[in-house]
Amino acid sequence: MTVSAKAAGRRATGRLPARLVMLMITIALGSIMMQLDATMTNIAYDTLLRRFDTSLLTIQWISTGYLLAMAAVMALSGWALERYGARTMWIICISLFLAGSVLCGTAWDAYSLIGFRVVQGLGGGMVLPLGMAILAQEAGPSRLGRVMGVMGVPSALGPVLGPVLGGVIVDDWSWRWIFFINVPVCLAAIVLAWRVMPTRTSRSAGRLDVLGLVLLSPACAAVVFGLAEAAKYGSFADRHVAVPLAAGVTLLAVFCLHALRARDPILDLRLLKVRSFLSSSAVLFFASVALFGAVGVLPLYSQQVRGHSALESGLLLVPQGIGMAVSLIAVGRFADRIAARVLVIGGLVLTGMGALVFTRLAAGSDEALLSAALLVNGCGMGAVMVPAMAAAIRDVPGAMIPRASAANRIIMQIGSSFGAAVLLIVAQGRIDELIAAKKITPDGLAGAYGRTFWWVLGFAAVSILLALFIPARAAQQPDEDRA
Repeated sequence: MTVSAKAAGRRATGRLPARLVMLMITIALGSIMMQLDATMTNIAYDTLLRRFDTSLLTIQWISTGYLLAMAAVMALSGWALERYGARTMWIICISLFLAGSVLCGTAWDAYSLIGFRVVQGLGGGMVLPLGMAILAQEAGPSRLGRVMGVMGVPSALGPVLGPVLGGVIVDDWSWRWIFFINVPVCLAAIVLAWRVMPTRTSRSAGRLDVLGLVLLSPACAAVVFGLAEAAKYGSFADRHVAVPLAAGVTLLAVFCLHALRARDPILDLRLLKVRSFLSSSAVLFFASVALFGAVGVLPLYSQQVRGHSALESGLLLVPQGIGMAVSLIAVGRFADRIAARVLVIGGLVLTGMGALVFTRLAAGSDEALLSAALLVNGCGMGAVMVPAMAAAIRDVPGAMIPRASAANRIIMQIGSSFGAAVLLIVAQGRIDELIAAKKITPDGLAGAYGRTFWWVLGFAAVSILLALFIPARAAQQPDEDRA
């Protein structure tokens, strides 16, 4: 073994530097804030419907507007990090999210709340890709797996704690505190960022690719919006879905032509030449359906078939969050030493085992069995996400990490939106068949939701095939080689 290999091994097993740990805490505050805010807002829908005396069609724009704003600015995060540095961009984004949170808490009607959520989304859209890029640069390849494992815990706990905390706030306080509770977290994230975040900028940032941004940002927003509408209308053929999807895909195609010719595109397609980035990103896209299917479908089953409240339905997902959190920490300890594709395939097998249980959903399904399946599903999610995200960035040249992180986040966002749309369309199709045949029963509804998990198994199988193309061994070059 060479000296550099031995050094890499020591870095992969030793303690993380104190400064890196503080940086992880800072970014974790921003990450969990984004996750909690989205899920807590969804819990308040019924309260907001009554408070503002409006329709569900209007209220759903509280989430849709936020999601579109986030999608629109994600592409900018890589260039902005290179041009202005980590500390400056992090503080700007968190401050904008803070301002949006305060404004949301003071909203006087549904339309003002929607507008202020867009402000929140513009600030929050860059937080996750920025955090991933900053940590990847600071950790280096020898620590990347462990860092990604620990940093995935907020993402795992957010969707679980959000509905519970949101339910408590809405029932015992006021819906406005769903947004005001962000204030102390934002302030802490800003103060810590000022102390520990790096300030360096990159000479490779170049001029902003305005044309690329004008093409890519609305393209991402249109695709995400079309997929969200597909879930609502239950079809990809409906004009409300087909028009934005067609517009988004067309803009993406034009952007690809532009990016292949531009000297310094906002999203560099040369990243696709990096085998680990291409294969891992493909896995993350298709695995999003398998990984997050239960999150969207099971609460509907719980409420419509078993008559549970929104809060009780949120509690149903707790085992999944626990499994994912445990798995993220455990897999993170091995992700720097074991081939990524081995861990990814193992995680997808676990996810498939959990999904197999849900294919047999019935009105009287044993809740203990469902909880056990969710725990296994969560373990699989963690085992896929950590090594796949780390492998996607590990072999990317250091100067390209910010844009690679932005690209990875866009891929995951579109993948999860596509997954949610597909599963809900499948479920709605079966429900429509039951309605047409006048055979709506609790077991029939349960079977409609169970049917969607065969699609989860299918996407898990596709993801396993794609995972075979992830390089067998993680790169172990010294961290300084990435500078």
